[in-house]
Amino acid sequence: MDIATIIGITGGFLMLLIAVMLEGSSPMSFINLLATVVVVGGATMAVLARYPVASFVQGTVGGIRSAIYYKATSQIDLIDKLSEIADTMRRHGPIAIEQVKVDDPFIRRGVRMIADGFTAEALRASLERERDLDYERVHHGHVVWKAFGDAAPGLGMVGTLIGLVSMFGHMDDPKKIGPGMAIALLTTLYGAVFANVLCLPIADKLAHRAEEEGTNRSLIIEALVMIRDGRNPATIRDELASYLPLHSRAQLKLAA
Repeated sequence: MDIATIIGITGGFLMLLIAVMLEGSSPMSFINLLATVVVVGGATMAVLARYPVASFVQGTVGGIRSAIYYKATSQIDLIDKLSEIADTMRRHGPIAIEQVKVDDPFIRRGVRMIADGFTAEALRASLERERDLDYERVHHGHVVWKAFGDAAPGLGMVGTLIGLVSMFGHMDDPKKIGPGMAIALLTTLYGAVFANVLCLPIADKLAHRAEEEGTNRSLIIEALVMIRDGRNPATIRDELASYLPLHSRAQLKLAA
């Protein structure tokens, strides 16, 4: 579970609540059903209109699940595990590598393909296809949540116009001017909060996750192809070090 996403989003709403209380207002005065319908409901309908229902559900539900439940994998740990597989392959042959305990299903699939005798070209093509399809799924979640972030402020402005029209239409009744102005301001607030505290952070987290996962899987593919070709484990380790920043490369050498 990615605790940073939970802390960031929850903390963002909490900071806004604290700001309201420090100002001396009641949090209940910032709750408005019309503003919620215009911003949240309107943004949802606007994004839904852009995609088929299945793609919309996959992007929203799958996206937030990926953002919250994603666990980052250390590249050094990946290289250590792949080096262990390479050493087993060199010592005992391709059948023995299936006995190495591997948690990553992507690595497990590649190991099974090596044990089954796939060529290096077939191995690379199959794993690259899986990597690219997984990237597209995560990237789709990024696009959908980015669309929410883009639509929410615009719908907030629409709500502001609704509130202003209501206010100017009741200038003869002073009691209705205040509620109209409140709606005008709250919808803008809701749009900004919904976009900047929830939607855009999730979209950026998914973009970061897609990039990180793509890099890790490229590392795995290169390693498995070299393992399939029977390369020396030390050589494989040195080749994979190029994926690491310089300070991490030093740690890798110490761990070797």
